[in-house]
Amino acid sequence: MYRELAPPPDLAAHVACAWTTVARGGHVLPDGCADLVWTGGGLVVAGPATQPAPAGVPVGTPVFGVRFRLGAAGAALGLPAEELADLTVPVGEVWAPELSEQVAAGGLPALLAAVRQRLRAAEAVDPLARAAALGLARPGARVDTLGDELGISERQLRRRFAGAVGYAPKTLARVLRFQRFLALAARGGDLAGLAFAAGYADQAHLTRECVRLSGRTPAVLLAAGAQPAGERLG
Repeated sequence: MYRELAPPPDLAAHVACAWTTVARGGHVLPDGCADLVWTGGGLVVAGPATQPAPAGVPVGTPVFGVRFRLGAAGAALGLPAEELADLTVPVGEVWAPELSEQVAAGGLPALLAAVRQRLRAAEAVDPLARAAALGLARPGARVDTLGDELGISERQLRRRFAGAVGYAPKTLARVLRFQRFLALAARGGDLAGLAFAAGYADQAHLTRECVRLSGRTPAVLLAAGAQPAGERLG
């Protein structure tokens, strides 16, 4: 069963949660966040995704990780988050390779200890990128007015956003709208109503975006038991 744990207070500026689960196969869907993930065979960095990716972990394997907040991945990982977009790489390519051995021996507490040590020297989260990401999480948010609302040019917003989040504001807006649909669908409802509530133009728009981000139609995705993921903002 998937379970989320609130981060320790000293990690909360960068970390949204720690989590544990048992691998069930399938695909990992875009949620706007980057994670450190123990796969059973090693520790990897899963960058912010724009498309579904095979889980790549044998069914039944205990898996756990740490999820970084929206807009915090670049600061936490120490490199522009866009360099990890749609990639899953061994932790040694980003942090120290010996972390896999430490986490293998100590589990989630060892992973949290490693994150704590790393974040002592990490940059602060870019407040503008964080504010922009949170703004895009609001239903009805408009990307074309975001820069004006924050008092920054569109070019500077895109540059800072890509480094902090991993991709452009419009891409995050699409991902967060998709996650909003999954959260609403967990409470029930017909697809037309869910499309409207999530912020899509109509059900056809929902279907196109769902196929683009998950590889499945909304009906097939929900029938497979897809659940919302990412940072909990509500």
